Amino acid sequence: MIKLHLKVFISILVVMPVIFGSCKSTVKSTKEEKTSLITTNINGDGPKLEIEFTKGPEHNHPLMAVWVETLDGDYIQSLYVAKSIATGIFGHGKVEDGHWAPGEKRRPAALPYWAHKRGVKADDGLYVPTPENPVPDAYSGATPEGDFTLKTKADQNISPRFRVLLEINQSWDWNGYWTNDKYPENEHYKASSQPALVYSATINLEDDIKSYPMKLIGHSHYAGENGKLYTSLNTITTAKEIAQKIVVNEVSD
Repeated sequence: MIKLHLKVFISILVVMPVIFGSCKSTVKSTKEEKTSLITTNINGDGPKLEIEFTKGPEHNHPLMAVWVETLDGDYIQSLYVAKSIATGIFGHGKVEDGHWAPGEKRRPAALPYWAHKRGVKADDGLYVPTPENPVPDAYSGATPEGDFTLKTKADQNISPRFRVLLEINQSWDWNGYWTNDKYPENEHYKASSQPALVYSATINLEDDIKSYPMKLIGHSHYAGENGKLYTSLNTITTAKEIAQKIVVNEVSD
């Protein structure tokens, strides 16, 4: 009888990890399958594009901007800008009665490559949208919590060959080089940590390719003090894993 009970007990121990392991796997799979849909510029008359973003293991509510430019690097227009950057109003913008509340916040280090490309200078000298002069609602949207698909259009017909760029930045992602005390007097750096990363894909509407993986091409200035692209990425670590994959798809009518 003791041997029989022992066999039953061992059987339960063997089966339980399988059962609980299966449950855990199912939950994880469900989360991975959740993809948000963002639609911008529905009244545009230009090429239709679809950007598929798959988050990486270091993804934690990053800010993003997507835009198009010529092959010579001239800015054409924005396609999507995170609402907080687009309006200059952040959910944790100020403290009221001991609690965070929405308020105006200047974040020039958030997406400086896009901001300088856009070229709209505010009264305080920063290339960041303000509540008085925001990015129009047609091109902005809430920050997605994970994987998302952006369906968008250009305002009007453009050259069949152009570039789509995406800039992404995640606050407080320090590493061994970009430490929290590297620039102790720079408030803009403190809210950025590792600088924003820039991804690019060159599109040709006249070829047979309909899907273009975006490639990491560099990072922005750590405090947003200029619009340069820094192509050396040897100091960047976890920020490279905010995005796992970004693909631009051409959408036919």
